[in-house]
Amino acid sequence: MTEILKSKIAAIGIDIGKNWFHVVGLDGRGAIALRQKWSRGQVEARLANMPACLIGMEACVGAHHLSRRLRLLGHDARLMPAKYVRAYSKGQKNDFRDAEAIAEAVQRPTMKFVATKTADQLDLQALHRVRERLVSQRTGIINQIRAFLLERGVAVRQGLRLLRAELPGVLATRCDVLAPRMVRIIEDLAGDWRRLDQRIEALSGEIEALARRDGGCERLMSVPGIGPIISSATVAAIGTGDAFAKGRDFAAWLGLVPKQFSTGGRTVLGKISKRGNRYLRVLFVQAAWVVLIRSKNWERYGLKPWIEAAKRRLHRNVLAIALANKLARIAWSVLAHGRIFAAGKVAEAATQPA
Repeated sequence: MTEILKSKIAAIGIDIGKNWFHVVGLDGRGAIALRQKWSRGQVEARLANMPACLIGMEACVGAHHLSRRLRLLGHDARLMPAKYVRAYSKGQKNDFRDAEAIAEAVQRPTMKFVATKTADQLDLQALHRVRERLVSQRTGIINQIRAFLLERGVAVRQGLRLLRAELPGVLATRCDVLAPRMVRIIEDLAGDWRRLDQRIEALSGEIEALARRDGGCERLMSVPGIGPIISSATVAAIGTGDAFAKGRDFAAWLGLVPKQFSTGGRTVLGKISKRGNRYLRVLFVQAAWVVLIRSKNWERYGLKPWIEAAKRRLHRNVLAIALANKLARIAWSVLAHGRIFAAGKVAEAATQPA
């Protein structure tokens, strides 16, 4: 690559692959000045010899690590959601056209970017993803045990704790209903359940320990309904919240706002959009239910006027979503402004619509 070619490049789009990266560079007029295929090991070496420029990538596996490395080299590396890049793709899909679309999209002043995660954020996120998978596996085992028992006419009350307490007695006294083979199968499943409980408890303890040492997590835990799991998941997902201009944007990213389909001046709002981070959205909805159940704390949190007014006009499920939206906005404010939750501030905002 000649020095003249290097100086012409204003923006670069990188289509990330497992082993090969397709790179397209655009000059100041938007014309293609670079179109090459690099191996994974060549990317940093070649970009280190180029003048600092704007580099765009889709937010995918490995993108956060590469973004941090390119920033250390002086480049302005930015990540974008893949669905926002798709609109800039022309013609049939191939890797070079994807890279060209990325190079064009990264230059748009209205483009929404993904904040580059730190190594600590990715580690915390990995803990949450492993825990989520284990919880899903445990739920599958519990459902399978219930199904096997119901097929033999044995019904156990709903609830994880109730099944755990009653299962030994069921296996010991139902020899006339459960064949020895079925008893052995259910005992093996119960053993898998116990092992998953141990792993989930260990991961939860590690996540809680990390949350107690992080200032952002500590501030988030002052918000009603938010504990170590939700606070650490939020910090892992958005860091300090710099990617959002206000709390409403964060709530919309979580999918806690109505889906909109408006045209011709007519506004049509439907169910919540369920966009963005499903795991975090579910956690905030659970936090809202915790707050609603503990009505004695409403006054202390400054939420009593808002909740009582909303209860008169909303179904309880809709109320939980509205409260989750409000808690998400409060959480963003706590992170973005570096302050702990203050009930008086919430009380002032309680009169505003959700």
